[in-house]
Amino acid sequence: MTLKVAIASFAHVHAGSYAHLLSTLPDIDVLSADPDGAGAPDPGPRGAEFAAQFGIPYVDSYDELFAWGPDAVVVTSENSGHRELVERAAAVGAHVLCEKPLATEVADGEAMLAACEAAGTILMIAYPVRFAPAYAQLRANVEAGRLGDVFAILGTNNGKIPYAARQWFTDAKLAGGGALVDHTVHCADLIDGLTGGASATRVYAAANRILHQDKGVEVETGGLVTINYDNGLLATIDCSWSVPDNGPTWGGVSLQVTGTNGSVEIEPFVAHVGGTDAGGEVFLAIGGNLDASLLDTFLDAVRTSGPAQPGQAPAVVPQPDGAVGLRTLKIVDAARRSAASGHAVDV
Repeated sequence: MTLKVAIASFAHVHAGSYAHLLSTLPDIDVLSADPDGAGAPDPGPRGAEFAAQFGIPYVDSYDELFAWGPDAVVVTSENSGHRELVERAAAVGAHVLCEKPLATEVADGEAMLAACEAAGTILMIAYPVRFAPAYAQLRANVEAGRLGDVFAILGTNNGKIPYAARQWFTDAKLAGGGALVDHTVHCADLIDGLTGGASATRVYAAANRILHQDKGVEVETGGLVTINYDNGLLATIDCSWSVPDNGPTWGGVSLQVTGTNGSVEIEPFVAHVGGTDAGGEVFLAIGGNLDASLLDTFLDAVRTSGPAQPGQAPAVVPQPDGAVGLRTLKIVDAARRSAASGHAVDV
């Protein structure tokens, strides 16, 4: 069975990865649209020029894209555009893989879940670190009780400021914020998977713009988020854009999980071959492509579930799903409110 998969926007930095992967998969027809790309201030290509790099057919408008009748849509627009594109996909009965975060506002995220539920479509959120082997082993150890009762988690998601490639990441309206929005959600998702969806109850966050002052950005570039959960867990996430522009890689994720029987730390992206060349330090990652694992899981669920049936849940709900996306968005929303007020806030 050939699936028709649409790519809605090339705004996100991961859009190129999905485009490349989809262009190489058998039994997949791909169509793309990026009508806002031509007017973007980014130095890299967008729109038809970007699609041509991957040999992917391109149309000039979202109207044409959705009129094509896709079975699935990959939403990789600016964060503020997620709701409109997800609702349009649901309206034509297309299953959805949406980039993180789910939306910029909680009300938009809730509306997206409601639209997909009514249409009977899958809503999966693009959290690729869930598919790292190190995380899978950690989760198996937690679920088997080897760490005892988990009571503390320390997460870091540090990286370069995504300013040069896609400037909208530093636009508060388009992105919803800066480092608090961009990087908190990945660790929050990993914690969600370890706890079986425990609910965050209270958040305290601090943020500033000390890093990257030379770029004139107005969103936060550094932050620290502390989260209390309803099961007694205390988690802290360093979400700063603290990797220098000349760093050999974009950044890295780590997670230290402590329970009554011991502690385990993982760094899913640390495995690499290092060295130097004429350009400076070289970092060559080792291991599988997490975007490929994410995309394969989504497409397998689309094939198994078949055409959406309004009012009926899909046969397969791949994880992380829209509910995870909403829980992690609520943490981000609380972190923004806390940073602004200087006080802890309820989620």
